[in-house]
Amino acid sequence: MAKAERIIAASKRRDAAHGIVPSQGITEMIAAGQIVIAEPVAETQVQPASLDLRLGSVAYRVRASFLPKPGGRVQTKLDDLALHTISLSQGAVLETGCVYIVPLLESLELPQDIEASANPKSSTGRLDVFTRVIADGVGAFDQVPHGYHGPLFAEICPQTFPIVVRKGSRLSQIRFRVGTAADSDVDLKELHKRERLISTEDADISGGIALSVDLAGDARGLIGFRARRHTGVVDVDKPGAYPVEDYWDPIYVRDKHRLILDPDQFYILASKEAVHVPPTHAAEMVPFNPLVGEFRVHYAGFMDPGFGHAPAGGGGSRVVLEVRSHKVPFILEDGQIIGRLIYERMIETPEMIYGQGLKSNYQGQGLKLSKHFK
Repeated sequence: MAKAERIIAASKRRDAAHGIVPSQGITEMIAAGQIVIAEPVAETQVQPASLDLRLGSVAYRVRASFLPKPGGRVQTKLDDLALHTISLSQGAVLETGCVYIVPLLESLELPQDIEASANPKSSTGRLDVFTRVIADGVGAFDQVPHGYHGPLFAEICPQTFPIVVRKGSRLSQIRFRVGTAADSDVDLKELHKRERLISTEDADISGGIALSVDLAGDARGLIGFRARRHTGVVDVDKPGAYPVEDYWDPIYVRDKHRLILDPDQFYILASKEAVHVPPTHAAEMVPFNPLVGEFRVHYAGFMDPGFGHAPAGGGGSRVVLEVRSHKVPFILEDGQIIGRLIYERMIETPEMIYGQGLKSNYQGQGLKLSKHFK
């Protein structure tokens, strides 16, 4: 099928429904040239409801984070602000507390009916790597407007562990959307009745489904992990390579089932509820809600269709929470609400769902560190 015919066929299918573009739709967008790739698509790069974004061959160390002005180009800002450049062809260390900008191997030629949003991958968030996507002329991080034509860049700032990355490393993912995809609270209540979205019967549904933190612990009394400082590097492309005890201190339950978050420390905790994302939907956790305290929860908010889905090996999966307090110590209590899940409809059910035929590292998870630790 010619490129023009593929574009027309994909557009007709999207006209039928609003929602998140599924894996087969993403593959069609690549074939139609709406997603432009500098190198062939990597294995598992296309996910059920998103596309992994790959780092290019050079990183720019910059003085500070920035956004382009309307009509401005990111590369122009880099030419002005870059302190030095680093080749990623053979791999390189990105140090904590530094800001790097990396052109991505993917760029976009979006039609007028498609917009996109980006988010860190789960493993990236669990390493406390703060990363966001920037687009030319767009005054917001992780947002790509309808009809955008241009390159994409990753801003990367490791917070706790220095990391090794290379050309092709995948730290972020992008999700494509047609029209209004989010379910209303009324729709969400009906979906919960049919599909049992979380393990509690009396779900708190208002602007999404409320999730609370588990500080009661497992059979061993383990409630989470606190990241160590001054550790060795973590290579983002080496799963199962690092001993947990070299990078993390376990946290065990206290008498009052509470935890004091120390400023600028990084914690891995888990939700009290198990979560289910049916194949017809994708979900996203609000990354930070100032109404629930001065701390950030969950860098990596995307949850694919099939997460926690029993036929895909889930049977309910708890949400792992990447938690960082800010300026003051903050007390978390067991069962305290720490965020909300927004569910969005898929345009159609993906041909592949999370946990089936994919390297799904976190299906059926409880409290779990990133895949890099053994």
